[in-house]
Parts: sequence; C-alpha cells; structure tokens
Amino acid sequence: MENKHEFDQLEELLDAPTVDALLSWYRESKRDLPWRRTRDPYCVWLSEIMLQQTRVEAVKPYYARFLAAAPDVISLAELDETRLLKLWEGLGYYSRARNLHRAATAVVEKHGGVMPDTYEGLRALPGVGDYTAGAIASIAYDLRVPAVDGNVLRVLSRLCASRADITEEKTKQAFRAALWGVIPAAAGDFTQALIELGATLCGPNTDARCECCPLSKKCLGYRERIQNELPVKKAKKPRRIEERTVFLIRDSSRTLLSRRPSRGLLAGLYELPNTKGHLEGEEAVRFVRALGAEPLQIERIEDSKHVFTHVEWHMIAYRVTVSADFDGVKESDTLFLSENETLKSTYAIPSAFGAYTKYL
Repeated sequence: MENKHEFDQLEELLDAPTVDALLSWYRESKRDLPWRRTRDPYCVWLSEIMLQQTRVEAVKPYYARFLAAAPDVISLAELDETRLLKLWEGLGYYSRARNLHRAATAVVEKHGGVMPDTYEGLRALPGVGDYTAGAIASIAYDLRVPAVDGNVLRVLSRLCASRADITEEKTKQAFRAALWGVIPAAAGDFTQALIELGATLCGPNTDARCECCPLSKKCLGYRERIQNELPVKKAKKPRRIEERTVFLIRDSSRTLLSRRPSRGLLAGLYELPNTKGHLEGEEAVRFVRALGAEPLQIERIEDSKHVFTHVEWHMIAYRVTVSADFDGVKESDTLFLSENETLKSTYAIPSAFGAYTKYL
C-alpha cells in the first residue's frame, strides 16, 4: 500500500460516527488534568510547552508554580531570566522556557498583551511550531486546525496501518493534511481525544489496548494484527559518551558556581564547576587551584550519569572544602560565589547535576 493511499483513506476511517465515538470516549474517560479545566490560550500554551518530552505527572507541580508566579502573558514577559529559569528548574530543555519568554514579549509588543486567536498569528510567535499552534488554536478557540504530536502520529499510523517513518517531516505533514477534512466543530475535544488516546490506550512502549479503543472497529492496524509493530521510526544514532568531573567547592556558607556559555548545551545556565575527563588525585587538586581556591579537604562522592538527546555525561565528583576567604578566586560573569541560601532560592541548577544538589 502506497503512503499516499494510507493518508488519503483517513477521511473514510474517521467518518462522522467514528469521530462521535471518539469524542464520547474522551468525555467519559479523560484524565482530570489542571490545564483541561480552562480554555485560556495562555494556559493551554504553557501546558503544551511544558508537556513536550516531559511526563504529565512531572509537569503538574511546575504548571501550578509557574502560573502562580506568572498568571498571564504580560507577567511572563516581565520575568527576568534568572527567575524564569529558576521556575523551570528540573523540567529540562531550558530553551523551551526562553522561547516562552521571547513569545510572551512578542505578544505584549505586537498584540497588546492578548494571545493571537488565529493559527497564523500563533504560528508566527517565536518558538511556536505547527503542533503547538494547532493545539492552542483548536483547544482554546475550537478552530478546525490539526495538531499532530507523537501521540497523534502513533494513533493515526495504527489506524491507517501506515509504515511511513514518523520521524520524517513529510509523514507528519501528510497526516496533518489528511486531518483537515475530518476535524469536527468540537475541534478542541477532537485534538485532546486523539492525544489522550495516544497517551493511554494506544500508548508508547506497551501493547495497544485495542479492546477498549473507540477506533478499533475502523483500525486497520488492529484488523491486520500489526498495531504493536507501528509506528515505524528510523533508529536513532547512538549517543556520544562524555566523561566529566564535577566539583562541589564551598566553605561553611558559600558555594562556587559557574555559568555556561550563552550557546550550546545547557546554554547560559548555572552549574557546579566541572571539566571534561575523569580527574584523579593530584589532577583534581590542580583543577581546584586553577580556579583560585586552595582545598583544605577533598573527598570523592558518588558517580552519576545524565542522558541528553545526543550525548551522555558519565560523571565523577569531588566535594571540596576551602577556607572562608576562598583564597584567590577571581569572580566574573562566568565564575562567582553564592551564599548557599541564595543559591537554593535564586539559581537554577540543571537536573544533569541532580545527584549533587542534595549536598548543597
């Protein structure tokens, strides 16, 4: 079966009775999630950005805390970067937070602080792609616009028995184009129903629960008994392994922090001083001295590993006690001392260093 035919038959598979069954299932079975209790486009936008590559349960407390600090787009635009990143601390993929801030600033400057109410207006905001614009447009405004994320791609691939590679942009665009013809008036519920189905009954890394699915009567993947083979994804390139040594350098009340470059991995974030390679013995002491601190005591603490998209950090770490004057440390924009209480309340430390923040 050619891919074009697979996509073309979507309108027949998602006919009016099937869409009605999907909407009924969603309204009866949907999870009670805080962002589903409102159609405020700002709240919908915030939740969609937070949910990218992040589990629902992990997002809930962040969503509540972020809304308490920035309840609308104007207050988000007014946040300084340090406060913004602290609110985001632990969610990872910090570029999402920066893009939120850039887009909020654009809404204030170009739209008078009111979120755009068209797909095109939303799509033009910094960091807002096809999926996010479609999700906000449909969920907040009931505009008949497709929103195709990984969950939706899984559902549609199985429904059509499609073996098209969902990592390819042409596959995503083909499914988006095919969906235009089937979106009902209740566009927001339709979008959320497909996402909910893909997150629950038709979820990833588990067998599909087809016996409970409102689409099973039409699902070609289920009919052909290939649903658990789908969707097709090309294999990811193996991640690069990078060894690093982390240093927790402090006296009784202060800790030495550094700030990463403004571009690249963890751009502009605060971190514990670290370096490439696994430093042992005198090498570790020399590194501390090169920062301008004389170690009174240095002890090895636990090893840790952190996985990024394309690289893994394999870390060893040292806890270093120094004298109260921190010897010859020269503070700068990229290396500075923080009072421990200020560090905890102000600076966002990436989760890559999560094994060591408990020592702070």
